Amino acid sequence: MSVSAVATDPAVCAPLPVLGRDVRVPLVTGGEVDYAALDYAASSPALQRVWDDVAAYAPYYGSVHRGAGYLSQLSTDLFENSRRTIAEFLGCRADEQVVFTRSTTDSLNLLAAVLPQDTRVFVFETEHHASLLPWEQRADVTVTYLDAPRTPAQAVATLEQALADREPSPSSRLRSSRGYPNGPALVCVTGASNVTGELWPVRELAAAAHAHGARIVLDAAQLAPHHPVDLAELDVDWIAFSGHKLYAPFGAGVLAGRADWLQDAEPYLAGGGASRKVSRRTDGGVDVEWHTTAARHEAGSPNVIGAYAIASACKALTEAGFDTLVAREQELITRVREGLAEVPEVRVLSLFGDDAPRVGVLSFVVDGWNSSHFAAALSAEYGIGVRDGLFCAHPLVRTLLGSDPQDPGECGAPEAAPGELSLNAIRVSFGAGTPDEHVDRFLRAVKELVADGARWNYRTVEGRCVAVV
Repeated sequence: MSVSAVATDPAVCAPLPVLGRDVRVPLVTGGEVDYAALDYAASSPALQRVWDDVAAYAPYYGSVHRGAGYLSQLSTDLFENSRRTIAEFLGCRADEQVVFTRSTTDSLNLLAAVLPQDTRVFVFETEHHASLLPWEQRADVTVTYLDAPRTPAQAVATLEQALADREPSPSSRLRSSRGYPNGPALVCVTGASNVTGELWPVRELAAAAHAHGARIVLDAAQLAPHHPVDLAELDVDWIAFSGHKLYAPFGAGVLAGRADWLQDAEPYLAGGGASRKVSRRTDGGVDVEWHTTAARHEAGSPNVIGAYAIASACKALTEAGFDTLVAREQELITRVREGLAEVPEVRVLSLFGDDAPRVGVLSFVVDGWNSSHFAAALSAEYGIGVRDGLFCAHPLVRTLLGSDPQDPGECGAPEAAPGELSLNAIRVSFGAGTPDEHVDRFLRAVKELVADGARWNYRTVEGRCVAVV
């Protein structure tokens, strides 16, 4: 059967073929099995389409923007066409920019670096560390951390109250020429939680932000691989995401959106490519004229392959059709949730409730098990790769787990601080490259481990639970 034939039959394989779908891994109990990659929320496998496109371009790789040779000219066209493809994928408006970065983390740190002086930032404690931490790197920026909401409506109400509290009374309100009251403000919010997979009310949060004169940036790292993301439709000011979560693991990310704060700020990195003109002054120093385009924040030799890989993934997802991809993923989500619900010892973590819409990301704990031990057994005995720990969202996971830790068991959590060895969870995540068999094997493994226990011995080595060999 051809690859294309397999890809069109979800019962046999996934809608979009990915690399690694035929990789065999050893089991401690003997034999080998096809590796079940169920850690998409950390890094998704590369789409076969992306790999093929990159391989086809690789012999023509050349320097970008500043070379006269044929390969340099071709690479420049490829790089800028990739920017246009991604802008179209994100629904960017004509006056908005697409800046290439290294990752979502890099994109949000870039935005933090260009914030106007005295900006007020509002961020929920439920964010990934990439969204939670960059803002306090600026001494002239004030950060307000908002408590974890328990419903989407509460999230909107919490933000509205926080923004209202920062404003002066109507009689004394002053508006700057930029149009924001009482100084610049930025809201940072995720589109889909990297812990629970739950969808956040982005449009409503954007409306609340704009009603109070604030701007909003969307962390779409977990949303973009699963749902269409459109700047204009969601009415957000910026979108940040990573290639490695969008089936394009070649070291690139994107910050897309409004250009004014980006143009007004000093370059994120100083160097070639960001500068239009550099000249010596009579006093011995240098004068620099910086670009006002996206190049202003792309100093150095660009990651052409990373940018092209993201563009290739955007094309593949668009051509496959998000309606089709979302429908099948919802089938997998339902199967996983119903399967886990059959095991009383399993508790799925949720902020907004069991019926909240979500992408293919679920975290859970198992009574009587340390999560790192459970994840190690899934890998060693079943060939299933999941994630365990606090998922770079420590405040959120602590909130979801509450104050009562599990029995630490035989293994500790790799991310845990002293005294919190049992404060961790298991995360299973999947997407357009996940075959049905991986989900079925995962559910079977959970039920067997809970019913019968691990068939192997495990211990902690350098903070990681591993099988004893």
